[in-house]
Amino acid sequence: MRSALTHLECSDCGREHDADRLQNLCECGGPLLARYDLEGVTVTPDEIARRPRGIWRWAELLPVRDEARRLTLGEGETPLLNLPSLGLRGLVVKDEGLNPTGSFKARGAAVGAARAAELGATHVALPTNGNAGAAWAAYGRRHGLDVTVAVPATAPAVTHREARAAGADVQVVDGLIGDAGRLVGRAAAARDWFDVSTLKEPYRVEGKKTMGLEIAEQLGWRAPEVVVYPTGGGVGLIGIAKAFAELRELGWLTGPTTRFVAAQSSGCAPVVDAFERGADDVEPFPNPETIAYGITVAGPLGGRQVLRALRAGGGTAVAVDDEDALATRDECACGDGLLLSPEGAVAVHAARVLADRGWVACDERIVVMGTGSPLVQPELLPVPTGLIARDGELRGHG
Repeated sequence: MRSALTHLECSDCGREHDADRLQNLCECGGPLLARYDLEGVTVTPDEIARRPRGIWRWAELLPVRDEARRLTLGEGETPLLNLPSLGLRGLVVKDEGLNPTGSFKARGAAVGAARAAELGATHVALPTNGNAGAAWAAYGRRHGLDVTVAVPATAPAVTHREARAAGADVQVVDGLIGDAGRLVGRAAAARDWFDVSTLKEPYRVEGKKTMGLEIAEQLGWRAPEVVVYPTGGGVGLIGIAKAFAELRELGWLTGPTTRFVAAQSSGCAPVVDAFERGADDVEPFPNPETIAYGITVAGPLGGRQVLRALRAGGGTAVAVDDEDALATRDECACGDGLLLSPEGAVAVHAARVLADRGWVACDERIVVMGTGSPLVQPELLPVPTGLIARDGELRGHG
């Protein structure tokens, strides 16, 4: 299974770059994206379906050339789950909380760490709100990399501990994710570490692209009408859109042009603000604060790319209040048994808002990305209030 990777391309100016050396941003400041010789891809969907399960069965469409570097902790192959209690017949949730380290970040780290190691990196560094640090700690160590993680002090404690348990050097920062990113940038430049911050290297997005490849296969190679994505840095949304574009070029994907939705919390909604203003790029969101910590990104580097993906397919951006998102989370748990992360709850509630507005129809195929496990933030789960059973008897319910 040979990678069809040919080169890197700047997503802003279009300049081509060498894919076979460590690269960060283009000289113009734009993120780089991997490009492939899709005309030379001869594998078929049926052949891919017969391969061992996992993200590496898509090897031709991934950037890692050395098969020995295609290591796995069991990431990928997450299910599409319906939520009949919501009354949206076509809505399904892709439950990424089932990945190693508890989130979709495992996909990006699996490919990003493999490619970094393949190209000669020995020490990687990144800022994180939690899940990405845990994932890069695990996959970095799998590939023998030293990993430094800079994390805001207010990030979920379990992710600090998870990264430390995997051997990462975790540095706690007094500030937000942007402050952590600036510290990583300075340290990486001074110490010759490879900066693997969101979209500052080209291959994390390729790992997250596998979500789109799987969605297409799971839906019988027909594109969904809508994908709702809880948007912080936006890498997963960019990756899914990239996957659909590549699959259409291969002739594998049919159906409608997918409308992408960036779902954000009203407490941190730079993409929504830019979309509604008709702007080409985001502006830093003032005083960001939301319980959906994974999407607390006030000024995403990939804002331009996210906005382009939304507008290219006639998509939109929606901000919802934390209280409404948590109410929807509890409704899904009680009605259908699916407990969502706060970020997933933001996305599901955004889909409900769009349905109420008539922007989506109840029978359209709507894929909502549940990006992580709710257990990362146990403090947001309902507090038990039941009485202690006495005399060996349990109280009846209802």
